[in-house]
Amino acid sequence: MSKTATTATGSARIAHASEVPPTAPATTASWVDNTVLRAWGPVGEYMTDAVQRTVLFWDVMRQRSEQYYAQKNKSVPHVLSFDAELVLDGRSFEKPVNYLLVRVKPPAGTTIDPLKRPFVVVDPRAGHGPGIGGFKADSELGVAMRAGHPCYFVGFTPEPMPGQTIEDIVHTEAVFLEKVIALHPDAEGKPCVIGNCQAGWAVLLVAAIRPELFGPIIVPGSPLSYWAGVQGENPMRYTGGLAGGSWMAALASDLGNGKFDGGMLVENFENLNPSNTLWTKNYDLWTKVDTEGPRFLEFEKWWGGHVNLNAEEIQWIVDQLFIGNRLATAEIVTREGVRIDLRNIRSPIICFCSKGDNITPPQQALGWIHDLYGSVDEIRACGQTIVYAVHETVGHLGIFVSGGVAKKEHQEFASNIDLIDVLPPGLYEAVLTGKTAESFNQEAISGDWIVRFEPRTLDDIRAIVQPDPENERRFATVRRISEANLGLYRSLLQPFIKAAVNEQSAEWLKKFRLTELPFEVFSERNPFMSQVANLAQQVREQRQPAAPDNPFVKWQAMVSDGIIAALDGYRDQRDSAMEKMFLAIYSSPVMQAMVGLGASDESPRPRPGLAPERVALIKERIAELKACVAEGGPREAAIRAMVYVGMAGPGIDERAFDTLRHLRAEHGSLTLEAFKQTLRKQYFCLLLDLEGALAAIPKMLPPSAAERTRILEAVHRTANAAGTATGERAARLAKLEQLFRGGAPAVAARRAPRQTARLAKS
Repeated sequence: MSKTATTATGSARIAHASEVPPTAPATTASWVDNTVLRAWGPVGEYMTDAVQRTVLFWDVMRQRSEQYYAQKNKSVPHVLSFDAELVLDGRSFEKPVNYLLVRVKPPAGTTIDPLKRPFVVVDPRAGHGPGIGGFKADSELGVAMRAGHPCYFVGFTPEPMPGQTIEDIVHTEAVFLEKVIALHPDAEGKPCVIGNCQAGWAVLLVAAIRPELFGPIIVPGSPLSYWAGVQGENPMRYTGGLAGGSWMAALASDLGNGKFDGGMLVENFENLNPSNTLWTKNYDLWTKVDTEGPRFLEFEKWWGGHVNLNAEEIQWIVDQLFIGNRLATAEIVTREGVRIDLRNIRSPIICFCSKGDNITPPQQALGWIHDLYGSVDEIRACGQTIVYAVHETVGHLGIFVSGGVAKKEHQEFASNIDLIDVLPPGLYEAVLTGKTAESFNQEAISGDWIVRFEPRTLDDIRAIVQPDPENERRFATVRRISEANLGLYRSLLQPFIKAAVNEQSAEWLKKFRLTELPFEVFSERNPFMSQVANLAQQVREQRQPAAPDNPFVKWQAMVSDGIIAALDGYRDQRDSAMEKMFLAIYSSPVMQAMVGLGASDESPRPRPGLAPERVALIKERIAELKACVAEGGPREAAIRAMVYVGMAGPGIDERAFDTLRHLRAEHGSLTLEAFKQTLRKQYFCLLLDLEGALAAIPKMLPPSAAERTRILEAVHRTANAAGTATGERAARLAKLEQLFRGGAPAVAARRAPRQTARLAKS
């Protein structure tokens, strides 16, 4: 029976399913004879397609296993898509650690500007191997190199060095940065350091101890305030309390013979979304196995590459950070007696987070700002610049690997890193708007987006974080329970566990975990998988996919939707039960009193305040700034005027900074660092004594009318870079014109005295 003789209703489907070359050999892949296929109609067509897809699915899983073991056999497995050369090996240091610094080689056609600040990307050691920051061309490393910056990468080997600690890693990363700075002595600015996820807090530890080594610091998806979260969401934060504290981490490390299997961290991530872990990920591969295999294998190369931590490392992380939440309260003290205080950081900190991230939600990424500071004036008093950006939808991994995020947020951060570096101290939100044909001053826009840094207050952060004193009391109770349980475990159980465990038993336990067993099952070590590769090749030669309008294909999608809904329902009920159990246990006044927490009006943890010596230093600095308000020449007057105008309006636009960049290039004697310090000085002069700072401008200007006009034109170009100045900015420009003509000084803003008083009090 020919295709043309088929009925109208079945012709398209049967023709699609039976188009096999007449010379194709008869093999075991001819699952259904063509005659039988036509007789069974849509059922036979779908069954043939489903069986073939299953064989191809098995083959992809086999390839994943072989890829896993091939990666595992490498001394330094990674997933970087760029070539790199080793610069420093932490394993050779006096206190060896398994971290390495490499220089990333730019791809062909990419030009690196040796005068631009280097970028250093530090990958998270949170269960996976390194390379996610340079996973593809559109990545953090890729966009930085396209912007002309030399790039370096900090990765690690799968096995920690014996005895290495978190503090050893901190000191090693400081040495790495010293080396990068030494390799780029002529660069304008210190390195921009990106710490992804767990690497974010590690980078900030280094920056708090060695602030002089850093340029801007970008921490995408990094948890910094571990108790923060919203009731009804963020269930992962409850797991420590429901497990009774960090003794479980100690037990896991002891069962691993002194090592903690990073695969268990990956399991925690996967448990957050069981429908994706147990069904969607594999179902999507199965349904689109003809095209989805390469992408699946590319991602699994990183997701399945697990690394280990020393027992001391994971215990420090859980006790000090996850359960202890000591980072944002300056409670961590190093073995040398150095207190780690994030307020010591002098470089801009860019926090990039997402509402779609269920691992590091915005509350945990931004809560440290509220924990550490009482007002924006305190941020300014510490000389800090904090920028945050909140994505609406992208998930945790998308923050690092999404090409769309790389071409938007990461590209804008890289292109405008010098602008971020010179922002006056304070709190800002990075607001990105799409460039259109109507966008003003197109040549000053670096990409497809326009970034503007809008001033924010602590109220904006509170609206996101939603701090709750009762929530803090619950987690403070967990911290004390954890300390007690860990002490009991170490005294009563740990000696027996350690005596019973050896390297062989630890390896067998690891093999039977869900993060390891599937690789073993689908590998060629399994005799049932040995023929899958040949069988899959035969299937590809005679592939017979079902037509899209096959009713059983639609039924398949309906079944999948039902399974996803059921698993999502289970997840929601599980998370709700976990939260209710946690609240029932740790909200109890009796439980809180048992661990020594007093009345509810007492703070459950220390609130870092400015130390007396810091207050005295700030007051001294304020007096110095007030005393030199009238100091400076035309350059200082021009910058003061530009800052005065910039302090009004919606924020600082990248186009205005592009104008400043050209003005600075015309007068090449001013380095970026000198420009930054001058700008900050003029900003504080205006903030502390607005009337005096404005009144001093005419005395700082050159006597030549032509020179004054030239400076005023530069101020106008900067103020109008994003469009004609209106409102308060236009009014301020008018005041400056009067000052530049030698008229009466402008009237001070009414709130200047209050700002001075608040800063002095801080």
